[in-house]
Amino acid sequence: MSSVRFENVSKSYGPKQVLDQVTLELQPREKVGLVGANGAGKTTLFKLITSEQTPDEGRVVIARGLKIGYLPQIPVLDTAASVLDEAGSVFGAVWEMERKLVELAHEMSEHHDSQHLPQTMARYDRLRAQFEAAGGYTVEARIGEVLGGLGFGKREHELPIGVLSGGQKCRVALAKLLLADCDLLLLDEPTNHLDIAATQFLESFLAGFSGGVVVVSHDRYLLDRVVSKILELERRQVAVYPTNYTHYAESKGVRELTQQREFLKQQAFIAHERDFIARHLAGQRSQEAKGRRTRLQRMEREGRVVDRPRAPRRKINLEFEGGAASEGTALRCEDLVKRYGPLTLFDGLRFQVQRGERVGIVGPNGVGKTTLLRIIMGTEPPDAGTVEFDERATAGYYDQEHAGLNREHSVFEELRSVRPDASDQDLRNYLASFLFTGDDVFKRVGDLSGGEQSRVVLAKLMASTPRVLVLDEPTNHLDIPSREVLEAALADYAGTILMVSHDRYFLDRVVTHLLILEPGHYERFTGNYSQWQQQRAAALSTVEIRAVPARRDERPEPAAPRRAREPRRTAKYDRMSAEELEALIIDREGQLAAMQQQFGDESTYRDPQRRQALQTAHDALQTELADLNAAWEERA
Repeated sequence: MSSVRFENVSKSYGPKQVLDQVTLELQPREKVGLVGANGAGKTTLFKLITSEQTPDEGRVVIARGLKIGYLPQIPVLDTAASVLDEAGSVFGAVWEMERKLVELAHEMSEHHDSQHLPQTMARYDRLRAQFEAAGGYTVEARIGEVLGGLGFGKREHELPIGVLSGGQKCRVALAKLLLADCDLLLLDEPTNHLDIAATQFLESFLAGFSGGVVVVSHDRYLLDRVVSKILELERRQVAVYPTNYTHYAESKGVRELTQQREFLKQQAFIAHERDFIARHLAGQRSQEAKGRRTRLQRMEREGRVVDRPRAPRRKINLEFEGGAASEGTALRCEDLVKRYGPLTLFDGLRFQVQRGERVGIVGPNGVGKTTLLRIIMGTEPPDAGTVEFDERATAGYYDQEHAGLNREHSVFEELRSVRPDASDQDLRNYLASFLFTGDDVFKRVGDLSGGEQSRVVLAKLMASTPRVLVLDEPTNHLDIPSREVLEAALADYAGTILMVSHDRYFLDRVVTHLLILEPGHYERFTGNYSQWQQQRAAALSTVEIRAVPARRDERPEPAAPRRAREPRRTAKYDRMSAEELEALIIDREGQLAAMQQQFGDESTYRDPQRRQALQTAHDALQTELADLNAAWEERA
């Protein structure tokens, strides 16, 4: 029996229809990814499940007794409560039992010679059994584990909610939801304010969660590692793909290509038949022409005419211009120190970036990644140390807070500020490639959504044609198709890139080097994020973790152009038949399913090294499976 069922559900907001006759089912314990463009109606789907909204047509059927937990993008919390109390508020019944146990214990000690002592002791024993069955003796440990996994140190447990940032409040709300006893979790962008370590914790938790999950996320690795079904919300309809995100994206591409080919082939056949009918209906072959006309009419009545494929959703069009990379140093940071009162972010930080390198800066929240970028760009001074750019380098900065935008300007005026000599028509054509058309170009920047503001920042950045790109969380507010376009544009960019990102998928496809910042030390690594994780998990790291600055002459070799180093990944399967590939795919999918079950084991969950090793093996198997599917599709 399904836990949630949509029966021909339609929903509109004024003249805008969001859902049109949608029918779908969610099964118990099923883990589902909900994808779609910003504004497609994903949050509406959640609010229909939670009964915050009602459908205009059709009905939403919820299984009796189903406990639903919902994480909205903007949660509501008790601002007077502490982090610890708010996270633990889901255990109200447990805390009440504990209070009664204390009262009964006090009563027994005060009246140990009372004739009612046996009855009191019996009540105490019964209540203690209930308390233990409810997990009362492990509650504090569970709260600490979840808060710690989501990035809250013990010193932050007593902070009142009212003094937290928006991102911290979202993490407290997520902690409450993970601790609650729910049958179905609805998570709307849960990774928005998580660093990589917290995202990995969330992945492990959801993989081991015994209930159902529906998650809206732009984190493609999380969707690959947690979900087994993708619901795609597009053009008011929901399409179901029984797989993870990577296979969904591949399957969708194959499905669209197949539909296009079938449509063109059938249209050519229909055109040929109609031409024959028109030429011979009144001639000697009129009977044959009438027969062909009848067959065409039957095709239409029986619904066998292939619909015209829908035009793909418009995407932003990015193409960064930058000078071809040559040998030499693009950026040099020497002995950087930055402190805020007693807090030292980094002391003696020293590194170089060679021309053409693509360096990703990673590390936990609060370690100083954004501060480092601001020091490099000169918008914040260091307490000590120097930053030196190549004199020929022009740097373009993407600020995740969009501080460089004038909220009172229109979109058109913002672009004019970096292209003062361009004609109005050229500016409009340029903005159209970022999906600003018609009167959209005259919208006030302050009235735009976060995703729209991100597109304005990217438009200005590209228009300045920098040789060095300094990017602070460039994928924030971008949906997955826009992230993929940005990845492709950066892969073709010939200049130097220095960026902060928590998007592991993005890091893997863009960067060639990492600068890992952690409290008290830093690390340089040649390779992308997954390669670094694999090396750490295997305990074979050859990278020195420096607690003191490196020597000036220590620098990595300049990276070869990314595309030149990447042969076709499916070449190793060229000798295999489609049947052999299919057998391998079935085998690897079985291994993957078994591995995903291990994420739920308590021994795995509580052992970070074992969990990381399992995650690494899982990633490698996912990559192999993606290559096998790509090879099979080439054959098909």
